[in-house]
Amino acid sequence: MNPAWEYAIAALLVAAGVFGLVGSFGLIKLPDTMTRLHAPTKATTLGVGGVLIASMAYFWAAEGKVSWHELMITMFLFLTAPITANLIAKAQIHRTKMEDQLPPTGTGRSWATFDPEAASAVDDGKEAPR
Repeated sequence: MNPAWEYAIAALLVAAGVFGLVGSFGLIKLPDTMTRLHAPTKATTLGVGGVLIASMAYFWAAEGKVSWHELMITMFLFLTAPITANLIAKAQIHRTKMEDQLPPTGTGRSWATFDPEAASAVDDGKEAPR
């Protein structure tokens, strides 16, 4: 394997390890659920994504073929992590806040998560989710 590929793969693995370490440290040290969401959804996702991209680069450089498994796992991770974080944030809002305790949305509407009409319109397909 070309040494340039080895250095690039090693750099990706080190960067991924740093992201994973920062994400894990944030998950432990940040004070509440809403701030802790940033650690696993951003830093740790980038860490795992970096390892998977390094694996793809290794197989491309060493064997000359693209490993589609790592690409699919990376895409799945990058698509599902924000959705999971959104659901956790909504659950946390419903657990700890009343609707009048939330800041204004700036749209003239209330928060969609507390608006049963908006939820039923989305369920009926009449309105796109906000």
